[in-house]
Amino acid sequence: EGQHEEAARYDFFPNTYVLPADYNIFVEEFRRTGGVWIMKPIGRAQGKGIFIASKPSQIEAWLKERGREKAENCCYENFVAQRYLENPYLVGGKKFDMRIYALCQSYAPLKVYLYREGFARFTNVRYSNAKEDVDNPYIHLTNHAIQKKDETYDAGNTDLKWGIGQLKRYLITKHGSEAVNECFAGIQNIILNSLRAVANVIINDKHCFEMYGYDVMIDEQLKPWLIEVNASPSMSSDTQTDHDLKFGVLDDMLTCVDMEQHFQGRTPKRVGGFDLICDNGVSVRSEEFASLPTMLGTNNDRLRNLKKLQKWCQAGASAM
Repeated sequence: EGQHEEAARYDFFPNTYVLPADYNIFVEEFRRTGGVWIMKPIGRAQGKGIFIASKPSQIEAWLKERGREKAENCCYENFVAQRYLENPYLVGGKKFDMRIYALCQSYAPLKVYLYREGFARFTNVRYSNAKEDVDNPYIHLTNHAIQKKDETYDAGNTDLKWGIGQLKRYLITKHGSEAVNECFAGIQNIILNSLRAVANVIINDKHCFEMYGYDVMIDEQLKPWLIEVNASPSMSSDTQTDHDLKFGVLDDMLTCVDMEQHFQGRTPKRVGGFDLICDNGVSVRSEEFASLPTMLGTNNDRLRNLKKLQKWCQAGASAM
């Protein structure tokens, strides 16, 4: 009883297989249902090594090449095969995904902060699901390292990124605040449930923490989908806006970890741009705007909050 409801809460990522371990069941699924699949090497970043497969023969060719590299003691890799999201939400006809930052301070019990700001990464080329375009990475892959290699990309015109707040405001103008708040609440639930799903297998150390970079897409029905979770996400930047965001993320992360014990063992509900969303394994709702299901995409007045946090620390046990 209740198992279907529990399973429904975890229906937030496309069918995914780890290869070559899941090769046989993956190929069986591929031949049975067809479709388009994205192949991603497990140990690389910035879109390196990714390719799109629309025929089982492409997977067979990949497996043979991997076997050859292994036999020759070359560098060979395991891959993740993930069903391609064929109905992505488009802005101006272009596909995008979102990079969102979550700070996990403990798995047992679970304690998680979610950063208010992040960014949406757009393709440089309008979306197409035509067969002749299936191999075009500038249509299907949102990685900025790939998109800026497109010969039509003009860095002086756009960096192909929006802030999460800007994206949220755009969506509200199109669909209304209720639908968009539900979508963003779904993103926060994805983050919490993904961490809960692995809590029992992660080695927990009270002296350690991890900041994850979540890559999320939404489909044309405003349903969010988890694409991947990046440990130690890239903090490189090539624009001032990018630098300011990531500087703030790192600065607030170190403040949140509280290595100098300014919090005196207490847990602040907010640290700069980070909002507490889970404490002692229990979901936490912001007291700042109680009507909102999540603070993701709201105003990131982090410097104002840090001043408030400093006073809270100085006041000791008094409330923020």
